[in-house]
This record gives sequence, C-alpha cells and structure tokens, in this order.
Amino acid sequence: MKKIFLLACLSGILFACSSQKEKINQEELDLSTDSIQINQDVPKVSFYQYADSSAFPDAILELYTPLGNQIFKPGKVPFEFNIKNYSFESSDKQEFKLFNILNGDDPVGFYSPIFQRDLAQGSYRVVAYLVDDEGLSLKSFGNYVYRDFLVGDSRPFPYSAEPYLALNFPRSEQVFEVGNVVIIDFLVIEGDMELDGLKVIIEVNDFDYSTREMLPVRIENLPAGSYRIKIRLIRIDGKELEGPFSSVSKSIIVR
Repeated sequence: MKKIFLLACLSGILFACSSQKEKINQEELDLSTDSIQINQDVPKVSFYQYADSSAFPDAILELYTPLGNQIFKPGKVPFEFNIKNYSFESSDKQEFKLFNILNGDDPVGFYSPIFQRDLAQGSYRVVAYLVDDEGLSLKSFGNYVYRDFLVGDSRPFPYSAEPYLALNFPRSEQVFEVGNVVIIDFLVIEGDMELDGLKVIIEVNDFDYSTREMLPVRIENLPAGSYRIKIRLIRIDGKELEGPFSSVSKSIIVR
C-alpha cells in the first residue's frame, strides 16, 4: 500500500514538473530611472519568454471584405471573415476571439466574424487575428490576416515588401497592479524572424531587451511607476526598417 502511495505521489510530482512551462531568453536587471529608487531587497525585474507551445496551429482566418485597396465611402465599412478549425461560439464570459488593429492603433475585439466599422476618410491597414484562452494572439501561419483598403478620396500606402509589427498587448494606458506580469504580445507581419534576419527590441524607459522569437515577452517585478514601452522591429545587423508600422509605442502604469 505504501509503495502504491509513493508511486502516486511521484507520478504527481513528475506531472507537475512536466506541465511547467520552460522559460527562455531570460534577463534580469535593475531599472534605473529618475522615478524609481532601487532597493536591494526588491526582486530584480525579469524579462523572459515561454518556449513555443502554439495553440490552434490549424486555425485559419480568411478575409473576404474588404478586398485589397478596395475603396469605400466614409461611414459604415463592412468586414467579413471566414474562420476554420477554430471554435467561435460565444462563451459565458463573452470573451472576444477575433481582434482587428487599424493603422497600429489598439486592437478592437468582435463577437462575430461579420460586422461594420464607422471610418473616416483615409488609408487603412487592417491586421486581424484570433486569440487563445489567455487572449494572446495566435501566431501560426493562417491564424492572422492583413489587408490595405481606402475610405473616401485617399491614396494607397506606398508599396513596401518589408515586414512590420502588430501589437496585441499592452494597450494604451493599460494599468497593471504591482506584482502582476506585464505581457508584450506582438505579431511580425510579412516576415520571418529567422529567415529574414529580424529581431525585436523592447524599450522600457531606458532599458532594452531583444528577442528573435515571435513569442510573448513577460515582465515580472516591474516597480510601481509610469512606463513608456516601445517595440521596434529591425534587422539583426541593426538596420532600421522603413514604413510607419515597424515600431509601436504604448504608455502603461504600474500601481
């Protein structure tokens, strides 16, 4: 009986260890800014990613409307998506599963794959994506889609074959409680981090953290204060990318 009990305990321990996510690209640092006083008793700020465990790798998001550089009148602009291999049924919590980013702004969530948005005259680039149970963007091929379109008398964006960023988290002026993990969740559009020789640099006030993995970056032990977070997509040789969406900046508050 004791042997059975010990075996059960051992199996439980092994299962718990195997279920833990592996941290990669971890860095610890002291953030030295004018608004933060470093205390030796305070845990160091830690930046890290989890090893890739892609959710819904077979999910497909297709965009039927708008078409590429399609022109609409100012006002209600229709959007129509088709979703495959992914459950889009509304849950009891009514969580958004489909998000749109227009011209690098904060994401907007939708309960339905067919909807309208009230848009003024201008040139628009939409990046749409599905999310997992944590609200993090799905990153496998086909999980997201992008398209340029026009509203009113406007010109298309200049052609560029260079990759760019879409930022899911954080949102503008997002507030975090001290002790909570700050997540930076991004997509690299029209590019591959490895094949195209790219890296992402994350600037938190005066500190830089870089990664070559398109995985969420998590920040632990960030002290109370206001932070300007800038995410930049560049070449590994340091060359900046052209285009208005190769960098994104957001302000957050930890309190």
